[in-house]
Amino acid sequence: MRLIFTALGGYGHSFPLIPLAVAARDAGHDVSFATAQDFLPNIEKAGITSVAAGITMSEAFTEAAKEVGGDPTQLPQEELFKVIGRVFGEFLPRAFATGLGPVFAEHRPDLVIYETVNAGGAYAAKQAGIPCVGHTFGRMAEFDLGEEIRARARATAAEFGVEDDLQGSFGDHVVDICPKSVQSQEFLAVAKRIPLRPVGWTVPGDLPAGIEGRDRSRPLAYLTLGTAFGNTDVLVKAITGLAALDLDVLVATGPSVDLASLGEVPSNVRLEAWVPQSELLPHVDVVVHHGGSGTTMGAFGAGLPQLFLPQGADQFANAEAALAAGVADQLVGDALTAEAVTEKTRALMTDTAVRDAARALAEEIAAMPSPAEVAATLPDYA
Repeated sequence: MRLIFTALGGYGHSFPLIPLAVAARDAGHDVSFATAQDFLPNIEKAGITSVAAGITMSEAFTEAAKEVGGDPTQLPQEELFKVIGRVFGEFLPRAFATGLGPVFAEHRPDLVIYETVNAGGAYAAKQAGIPCVGHTFGRMAEFDLGEEIRARARATAAEFGVEDDLQGSFGDHVVDICPKSVQSQEFLAVAKRIPLRPVGWTVPGDLPAGIEGRDRSRPLAYLTLGTAFGNTDVLVKAITGLAALDLDVLVATGPSVDLASLGEVPSNVRLEAWVPQSELLPHVDVVVHHGGSGTTMGAFGAGLPQLFLPQGADQFANAEAALAAGVADQLVGDALTAEAVTEKTRALMTDTAVRDAARALAEEIAAMPSPAEVAATLPDYA
């Protein structure tokens, strides 16, 4: 069977689809992955055939900036939300739908698996009469910006003769990597859900020296703000707070933070621009992070307590869901101080109720179908 996976060109959007794509390839299917040209090298590192389609999120924001006559991030929040809504509800889906049309005509896949945020993948498949299945990248969060995006996407879908409903799932079956106990109730009420264990995938690479085989009697905290939400002030507060505890701290600073801007760090803190996160998490005792879906799902699967420092997008909703599940705490706005990071992290690591809840969530994830098991069912949807 010929399959084409498609997702936005970003780590948090494309990487969650790779385990199923690899499993489908290993099962003997002809698998390609379509995303923005600049992101293709990351797909190819998974050994998957890549196809250029659509534009990057950066290119979409550049187009949006032209329309507002400057930097969109300098707009009042209400106007910024409108711009983001257009980026994800108009510019990106329109570019992918237009770009994928010729790809589908050439390759004529039997089934398209589209990331749920990449609505253009669904538009193009439906316009070409090709069966398609959605694929989540985490929790289907309910948040104000999400509704702005969905409203814009519905109008864009109409341009391609598609009725956009059910939170962007178009009535299709959806491969869902979020455990049911923390998934959006609104989504669960309408979704034709295909559960898939979130196993995580990162670009292959070595763990920092000393992580494997380290003495587990001394805890290790992992701090990250992801690839798109680096904030020096937040990182400094979190580093200071974590360093005050009797543990080691590994910080993945991401591509947008200059290591020199963090200054000299305490001796129990190690800075790394990048780490293979899915390989690192089994060695970690607590995760302090922004609340991105990849880190949230990874920590769920590893049974780890989490301290959320949400910065934007769906991160606040992810934090609230994790708090409701009893596996996390959060610090937002003025509450985020070094002292608060110290106290919240200490509490998370010593609270047996948190530990038990985290273990139960990890067990729920372990019981979800594996990528190989879900790949075996894909012909049913073609």
